[in-house]
Amino acid sequence: MGHLSHSTAGAAILGIAVLVLVGVAATAPVGAVLVVEDIETGEHYLSEPVDSGSTVALEYTHSVEKSRVYDEYRVDGETLVNTRMEFESYGWGLPARVNVTNVNGTLVYEPAEPITELERLSVSPGRIAGHTLIVDGREHDLVAVTDGNDVTLYIEQRSFLEMIL
Repeated sequence: MGHLSHSTAGAAILGIAVLVLVGVAATAPVGAVLVVEDIETGEHYLSEPVDSGSTVALEYTHSVEKSRVYDEYRVDGETLVNTRMEFESYGWGLPARVNVTNVNGTLVYEPAEPITELERLSVSPGRIAGHTLIVDGREHDLVAVTDGNDVTLYIEQRSFLEMIL
C-alpha cells in the first residue's frame, strides 16, 4: 500500500518531462519582429516579422529641402545596420562630405562599412514628411499607424507562444 507501481511512476515522470519540454519549446525564442513602440507610453503600434538580413527602411520628405530621403537598414540579430541612403539634394542632416553616386538624379550613399549600427531607432513621424516604414517590401504609413507620435523601432526576439498569441 502506498507504493506506486513502476509503470505508474514511469508515466508520471514521462508526463512531467513532456510538460517541461512543451513549456521550454513554447517560450524559447523562435523568431524576431521589428517593433514600433510609442516612446512615452510603450504602446506597440506595429510588430512585423523579420529575419537576419531583412531590410527595414524609412522613406520621407526632407523638411527643408522638400525632397525624397530613403534610409535603409539591414537586420543583424537585434541590431539595425544603416547600409544605404538615397536623397535628391543636400540639406541639414544629410551627408555632404561623403562619396555618393548620382543615379538618375538621386544621390546614393552606400559605403563599404555601415553608416551606423543601432539597437533602437527613434523617429518622429511627420504629416508633412509623410514617413513610410518599409519592412521587406511591405509599406506602412508610419504617420497613420502612430497618429504622428514619437516612436522607437527595435528588434525583439519572440517565442512560439508570443508569435501565436
